[in-house]
Amino acid sequence: MEAEARYTLVGAVVLGAAALLVLALLWIAGKADDIAYRHYTVYFRSQSMDGLDVDSAVKMRGIRVGMVSDFDFVSEPDEAVRVLIRVSEDTPVRQGAEAYVKRNVVTGLATIEITNPPDHAPFLAEVRKGEKYPVIAEGSSELDKVASAVSKMAENGAQVLDKMNDLLSDQNRAKFSATLANLEKISEHMVSSRESLEAAVQGIRDAADEFRFAGASITQAATRAEGSIVDVGENAQTALQEAARTLESLQKESVIISEKLQALSDAGTLELGAMSRDIRTAADAVTVAGQKLSNPKALLLGPGKQQTGPGEK
Repeated sequence: MEAEARYTLVGAVVLGAAALLVLALLWIAGKADDIAYRHYTVYFRSQSMDGLDVDSAVKMRGIRVGMVSDFDFVSEPDEAVRVLIRVSEDTPVRQGAEAYVKRNVVTGLATIEITNPPDHAPFLAEVRKGEKYPVIAEGSSELDKVASAVSKMAENGAQVLDKMNDLLSDQNRAKFSATLANLEKISEHMVSSRESLEAAVQGIRDAADEFRFAGASITQAATRAEGSIVDVGENAQTALQEAARTLESLQKESVIISEKLQALSDAGTLELGAMSRDIRTAADAVTVAGQKLSNPKALLLGPGKQQTGPGEK
């Protein structure tokens, strides 16, 4: 009985310790998830999610920095796959970062690769309206770029082939044949007209020589004309200088004449004033004499008694 009781006690203690250990591990794991990770959202609209599962790796520069938490389909604003990821808190996810699906060619397993912009932008922490976590933009892998380039090359090649087919159609081939036939006729005609062409070329050469001689004559004439123009210019300059000196002397003489006219005007004004005074005095004397002559009796007999003399009252 004592042995069974001892085994029971030991079993209970072991079970209790195991339970405490499990609880401690769960608590530590929960706290680690809350503290050691940052959560982000990625909307994939153009890439396939083939090979991507929950807990798939999230990498940056080939280093595993987190995992996929969940993914689902959304239809607003565009039809896409919303993937929730969590990365370690020391992972430098910056503004302008992009995420794309990177797939292993051999195993087919997919991972999410995050690439940062080349400049040192601030860390991505802004949560847009209607979102729970910051959103990382969808990017494109090098393989996708190569596939896109190859697809464009194939499309361009198909267009080139279509254009070649249009170019080599029956109608165009007939036109090419007619063109070649016409070129052959033209070449034959040119061979038969070679002498005429040579004569025409010689005529063009002779005309060019004549033009060259005419150009030389024109150059000589221009040189002579230039000398004549220079002489005329010098003569004109001399004439202008003489005209300037003449105008200067005329200006001086006009000043002297103006001064003399001003003096004569002042003297004439004085003389006219004296003359006007003399004329006024003579007019007064004539007036007095006229008054006396208007009464001859008074002039001969003297003034009457009724008449007062000059100065009398």
